[in-house]
Amino acid sequence: MASDSFVPSGIKEQFLPQEGIARVYRQGIIHNTIRVPFRQVSLEDGQTALDLYDVSGPYGDPMADFLPGQGLLPLRSHWGSRKGEPRMSLARKGVITPEMEFVAIREGLDPAFVCREIAEGRAIIPANIHHPECEPMAIGRGFLVKINANIGNSALSSCIEQELEKMLWSIRWGADTVMDLSTGTEIHKTRERIIRNSPVPVGTVPIYQALEKVGGVIADLSWEAYRETLIEQCEQGVDYFTIHAGLLKALVPAARKRKTGIVSRGGSILAKWMQDRNQENFLFTHFEELCDILRQYDAAFSLGDGLRPGSTADANDEAQFGELRTLGELAQIAWKHDVQVMIEGPGHVPLDKIRQNMDLQLSLCHGAPFYTLGPLVIDIGAGRDHITSAIGAAMIGWLGTAMLCYVTPKEHLSLPDKDDVKEGIIVHKMAALAADLAKGHPMAVAWNNAMSEARYAFRWEDQYRLTLDPETARRYREQSFPKDSATDHCCTMCGPNFCAMRITRQIV
Repeated sequence: MASDSFVPSGIKEQFLPQEGIARVYRQGIIHNTIRVPFRQVSLEDGQTALDLYDVSGPYGDPMADFLPGQGLLPLRSHWGSRKGEPRMSLARKGVITPEMEFVAIREGLDPAFVCREIAEGRAIIPANIHHPECEPMAIGRGFLVKINANIGNSALSSCIEQELEKMLWSIRWGADTVMDLSTGTEIHKTRERIIRNSPVPVGTVPIYQALEKVGGVIADLSWEAYRETLIEQCEQGVDYFTIHAGLLKALVPAARKRKTGIVSRGGSILAKWMQDRNQENFLFTHFEELCDILRQYDAAFSLGDGLRPGSTADANDEAQFGELRTLGELAQIAWKHDVQVMIEGPGHVPLDKIRQNMDLQLSLCHGAPFYTLGPLVIDIGAGRDHITSAIGAAMIGWLGTAMLCYVTPKEHLSLPDKDDVKEGIIVHKMAALAADLAKGHPMAVAWNNAMSEARYAFRWEDQYRLTLDPETARRYREQSFPKDSATDHCCTMCGPNFCAMRITRQIV
């Protein structure tokens, strides 16, 4: 491991729990070496404690230690998982691995259900054998809706330290996975620092680094350069890869008819390569070799939507759905190799076209998990595109999408900073929880009900503990009323004499 993969000083202070919140663990039964973390909220009634899903890893545990100069302890290194046999292969044999039981406890599910969903390709547990620091999590329709945070430096902005801080900040606010989309210099070093310090799965888009290796000249890209890059990233421990293998040469003319053409970076690179070389996409022609590589590391495909729509006018067109059809065919090939797969989706889609995306994906991709960017439901939200994205994300999450890629307020404008990351994560966590609540997930229902009860009882501290952004909620409240003031049973919207809940409580 790199000697400079340290945890930044002061980072643990960002994760210290507030009063009434603790990190607790539940032990495995099938595999008693596993300990599954939860964020336990003790409520002011003195009787209720609510255990919530927690992604903070060792950072959220005041008693946890880190390896000096290396990052997190290798959590999964002593679990005794079968080496050399992929998770999907084991699931098909009915073998419940430690990772599967960990997920089951974390989500309040039967381990046999988790095993079955993995076996059938309806869910994935992205956890590379070389990322033992990662706590297992599941992405699938039968699980809580997850969110991903994109980070990564560029040739124009940011550095390794800033990206590491953004990764940790993303986890602080609830990101279930992070994608390192770094370009420019020091891609390998940036990724190493992120992986060694990340308790959540890490994804990448390998074509970015492959292009850097050939000096940025698209025509010089080759299968050999890409293969070398993919193996390098697998060896580091990347858990899932966006691979644009479904973007075929025959689909490019349809994309040229659009208002916004091809907006995917990886998609545009491959479209230009196919034009320059007059050849089919090398990721498509070498797909079975890609499967063989990922199988060795138990890494997962995130089959990329290189032709996702970049405007609502381009949504659900021939190019987008043609690629989706190919991705479904590739998913079946990956499953034959026991490689886990999720499918990436749009993009910009108006509300009336979102259901068609979900229905077609389930049909064409045989139930593989769907991972969508938003979708953004209007195109005029620059500066607030995290909201236009969250609107579509809530709807498509309710309809069956398994993971939502966050969008920040700076989408389409510039590289996000820490504050933008926080805003993007919180609004997409809201979207995910709205979807979970609509689907009736017990953990979402319990959390939501606890907040309603705290609100009706004017238990302000409980409301702070249960909300997604405690600091902001507390600041808004205490700017109006000092703590422990005589007006604890109202807010400034209604005041003490017109508070409906206060009046209702007086009705016999």
